Amino acid sequence: MNEIASLYPLMYEPIVRGALEEDLGLAGDLTSDVVVPPDAVATASFVARKPGCVAGLQVALSAFRMLDPGVRMTVENDDGSNVAGGTTLAVVSGSARPILTAERTALNILSRMSGIATATRRAVEQTAGCKARVVCTRKTTPGLRTLEKYAVRIGGGVNHRFGLDDGVMIKDNHIVAAGGIAAAVGRARARLGHMVKIEVEVDTLEQLDELLTLDADAVLLDNMSPDRLRIAVDRIAGRMIAEASGGITLDNLRAIAESGVDIISLGWLTHSAPILDIGLDLETSAGDARTSCRSAA
Repeated sequence: MNEIASLYPLMYEPIVRGALEEDLGLAGDLTSDVVVPPDAVATASFVARKPGCVAGLQVALSAFRMLDPGVRMTVENDDGSNVAGGTTLAVVSGSARPILTAERTALNILSRMSGIATATRRAVEQTAGCKARVVCTRKTTPGLRTLEKYAVRIGGGVNHRFGLDDGVMIKDNHIVAAGGIAAAVGRARARLGHMVKIEVEVDTLEQLDELLTLDADAVLLDNMSPDRLRIAVDRIAGRMIAEASGGITLDNLRAIAESGVDIISLGWLTHSAPILDIGLDLETSAGDARTSCRSAA
């Protein structure tokens, strides 16, 4: 696991509780309550259907614990593990009803977070040997930013801003509203404390030249080709952090990284990463029944 990828229960339990409440509605789990005997016990295994990077296992398991504090859980491949298809990630055993009730919430969380971690790991692998760091953005699912940005860290990426209060990011619309790059940077620097960084988005080399005369800490080079990025990096000459963003895919990611930029931000890590297909295979204590549930997109 990435050593800085910490996620405390206080940070994710309200999210999981809200997801369970959404799924239970006002009447609870009608199917499990009327079909499954109250004394039935079961063992359920989380199994990866496809290869990928695991993320969010403890978050997913907390859904079972919330419904049944007596549930027993064994983790076999925790967050950060690269697993092959068919690998068991964790085993849950206890009363069958709460296991079935929490199943979909747990799978939704685990599949989503593992998909993000898997996409991030692939992106990071594409930049191996380059100084550029793969970074996510604020293009996250409303309410799930904490989980999704954690998954990026598990995949080996780095987080950009968590929110609007996490730094100054002067983008094109801010520049228009402020009356130009110089006016925007000047106002920001005059009002901020020394601990707050300023980053400015530029679309052209001419804008970059202007920014280099101002007191900014970083520049976002938006939608520039690898060749244009090389020119920009040469002009920056280490005077500020250079971030590349916009139009970057796995196909051109290596070329972007080789341009010499410090940061490559990828919105699709969180807004478009496919889930990692994970299922929950359930078996009764008597071993006389076995069903498999595949996660759905």
